[in-house]
Amino acid sequence: MTRVTRFRLRFRGWSFLFLFVLLLLSRAELRAYQPSQVHIETWTEKWPRDSGEIEERAVTAEIWSVAIQAALDQTNSVHLPKRDQPYYLDGPIILKSGQKLTADADTEIRLKPGCSTCMVRNENVIGFADLSVPEDTKPDTDIIIAGGIWTTLATGVKDDNGNQRGYSSKKNPVPGTHGVILIHNALRVSVKNVTVRQSRPFAIHLGNIRDFTVDGLTLDRHGRDGVHVDGPASDGMIRNVSGDSHDDPVSITAWDWRQYSASFGPIHHLTIEHITGAPEGKRSTDAIRLLPGVKRFSDGTTLDCPIHDITLRDITDIRDFKLYDQPNLELGRDNDFSVGIGTLRNIVFENLTFTRPGSIQVHANTDGLTIRDVKLNFPIPTDYRLVELGPRSQTYKHQPDAPATWTEIFSPDIDCTVRNVSITGVRVQNTKTDLPFEQVVKVIEQKRNPDYPSTTPRGGTGKGIWIR
Repeated sequence: MTRVTRFRLRFRGWSFLFLFVLLLLSRAELRAYQPSQVHIETWTEKWPRDSGEIEERAVTAEIWSVAIQAALDQTNSVHLPKRDQPYYLDGPIILKSGQKLTADADTEIRLKPGCSTCMVRNENVIGFADLSVPEDTKPDTDIIIAGGIWTTLATGVKDDNGNQRGYSSKKNPVPGTHGVILIHNALRVSVKNVTVRQSRPFAIHLGNIRDFTVDGLTLDRHGRDGVHVDGPASDGMIRNVSGDSHDDPVSITAWDWRQYSASFGPIHHLTIEHITGAPEGKRSTDAIRLLPGVKRFSDGTTLDCPIHDITLRDITDIRDFKLYDQPNLELGRDNDFSVGIGTLRNIVFENLTFTRPGSIQVHANTDGLTIRDVKLNFPIPTDYRLVELGPRSQTYKHQPDAPATWTEIFSPDIDCTVRNVSITGVRVQNTKTDLPFEQVVKVIEQKRNPDYPSTTPRGGTGKGIWIR
């Protein structure tokens, strides 16, 4: 037998051994996430037909929550491979410090109807709805979530299959929690390459968090915000968000409506980049929100909730950047509002592309607003302005035929002051000349509408003050 033949035989032997070990490992992994805790249930789901009519379907499927949780407790890491049927959950998967949950890109994970919880969260979610967040809240650390198509089965505009909220738990949930993926009270967290499809809660709800990354979120007929961040939060990266959503793809809320916030506080040192609006023909909000404010707690104490040192770059076809005050429309503007105007500092927009009219709307006391390298790739109306400084006014008609029920959405009677503004490189289509300031910036001064409610909005007395 030649030396070459002996080598080939040895090599084949090691190859068979290697494949056998791989097979054992794959079977061990399979046992880790297919234990006996998987059980079968039957329920109904609502799905729209092509005609728009709602069809009720009987579903018999496997519930994987207990099995996945048991595998995590055993190995600290679970991967969900693609399979013909979705993985149904009947409550949130809970990740402890150092744990990882991953899935193939096209693995579908569904929330069983009637749960109204998040689908995955960290272990120590703590709410601070009525007090400032203490210094040390013992955050969960080093958590990874990656891959998968996550859905709470909001299959129609009005049909959510009983999953209206994204609470932290079925019993005694933390007030204000509202996410498909919920991470509150955490340090060093990564969420990557996930798709959130047809869901009513925020796709990713973060808060009381430091050193985090969201890299890769696709929104598919999504019902609320994409990435929603409550204060306090810092040192984060949000990038590669795209798709269609009926609310803001990215929302940074240091102060926010209380039913959607588990905590309040400053937000700073974030980078938000590579955000793309919905493709043409898709129904989508296409907006990014920065909402500072001043929170008043029930004991009368207040907490300043500024937003500062934020960079937004490489963003395409976002219609509106919403940097304005907005009292609580759902609970009543007199029941939940910011105590005074919020504060923004050192906000940078760079490399923005608009193929349709869009705007940067500022109603906050602002020190440091930089806007550079903006492409306006559409015909510019003579009255168009990219930047609007000052209060907005818009009427919300609860009952269109009953003006007594109408209310103001924004805060048109409050002034704001904006200083240290730098705007360069705002250009129309392929021109090489920057637009002058007067064609870029509009300073708003509200006036009362004497014909209200015959015409709307009501208007107000507030104004933007631009210190140049």
